[in-house]
Amino acid sequence: MSIASPRREARPRGPAWLVRRRGALLACAAAVTLAGCTLGPDYKRPELSLTPVWRADLLDAADLANTDWWKAFGDPDLNRLIDSALDANLDLLLATYRIEEFDARLQVSRAPNYPQVGYSALAERQRFSEERPVGAGGLRPGVGPTLNNFTVGGNLNWEIDLWGKVRRSNEAALADLMSTQEARRGVMLSVASSVAASYVQLLELDLRLAFAQQTLKSRRQALDLLDTKYRGGSATRLAVEQARADLEADAAEIPPIERDIAMLENALSGLLGRNAGPIPRRRLQALATPEMPQGVPADVLTRRPDVMAAEQDLIAANARIGVAKTQYFPNLSLAAALGLGADDPRWLWATTARTGFIGAALAGPIFSGGRIEGDIRQAEAVQKQKVVLFKQAVQTALREVEDALVSRAKSGEREAALERQVASLEELAKLARLRYEGGQSTLIEVLDTELKLYAAQGSQARGRRDTLLGLVAVYKAMGGGWMVEQERRRAPVPTAADVQVQATTEAGTLK
Repeated sequence: MSIASPRREARPRGPAWLVRRRGALLACAAAVTLAGCTLGPDYKRPELSLTPVWRADLLDAADLANTDWWKAFGDPDLNRLIDSALDANLDLLLATYRIEEFDARLQVSRAPNYPQVGYSALAERQRFSEERPVGAGGLRPGVGPTLNNFTVGGNLNWEIDLWGKVRRSNEAALADLMSTQEARRGVMLSVASSVAASYVQLLELDLRLAFAQQTLKSRRQALDLLDTKYRGGSATRLAVEQARADLEADAAEIPPIERDIAMLENALSGLLGRNAGPIPRRRLQALATPEMPQGVPADVLTRRPDVMAAEQDLIAANARIGVAKTQYFPNLSLAAALGLGADDPRWLWATTARTGFIGAALAGPIFSGGRIEGDIRQAEAVQKQKVVLFKQAVQTALREVEDALVSRAKSGEREAALERQVASLEELAKLARLRYEGGQSTLIEVLDTELKLYAAQGSQARGRRDTLLGLVAVYKAMGGGWMVEQERRRAPVPTAADVQVQATTEAGTLK
């Protein structure tokens, strides 16, 4: 009597590769189905209160904020100085390296979008204890205590982005890069404005020094004349000493001006990224007065690098809320490996030496002690701070533009009044000289009139300086698109626009 052996359950029929990989394929299908989820809030710009027009009255003018505005001053020396500063300024160089750093971070952040493929190779020789039982790390019967192990193979790991963790991380990294790009443009704007402002101040100091030297010359002439009259008995010692005191007071004004000129040249050299030295320049009177840029408050949001950087910081903080929320949900990882293994290199390439596996792992939290909730609350708190900082940046930008416009307008009015004063004093000096030549006036009266003229011309130079500085401040406050063009002309720096296009292209490829 024979006992029938139990029959094994029939295995599913079908292509061998499909049978062997059915579980992995099902895991992949589920991953693809769930990968469209993205947790966290999508970015939406906060509501902003923008005044419809500027308070300051503006004449109709071309919008020069998006051009190389300093060229409108008509000074080739100024153009060369700003070009040199944009090429060699050390703060700009540092900002450029920061862009490279965040561009590399973005590259790292994008890596999980793709499977991670690697390889391995192992050659080892190990001796086992002969005193351990089989199953406890001991040896099998008939096997020597020394064993060799040779393996080569490749592996693949891929964490499926089920809940948008990688996508949100990429969004945050891209925003960080764009913020760094805008920060560099802010440095560029500051450098160009600082060079222009320092150049204008330097020209005004040159003119003030010339007027001070002319005043000293007139004072010396007046002193010599009074001394001659005193020796002739037609003037008093009191008048001579008063003239001498006035001469020394004016002489004392020259060294501080020369000191300020030297220090400003040194500061300009620092902006140019070079050691302290003289600065080539022309005269203040040779500078043209560019037209005023015009715009509306909303333009500040797209012109000001600091505002755009603050918004990118907000976008990054908003995306990191989604990254934090993905911790609530499980991670799905796919892994596979294929290799060869043997205890003798001669058999490493044999068919029987093949090894491999394929699998999927799902892991998620059950209890974290409040860690996940804390991470989410922290991300949300950071996002709220960035909202406030963004609104502050907008308010600061609007205020600075308004202040610059008002300052430029009032400086222009003051310069016009000083120009009329100088014209009257020039006419007065001309009449005094004619009266002196006709014997109706003294040389002292002529010199006094010229001294008043020099003082008024000095005030006019300061008024001219303030007008030009006010115009530079307007261009700085307005921002502008000229920085993008300057970047393209110089060393290749990954611009925010280029990064955005690349990110959009890669996102479309992944879909």
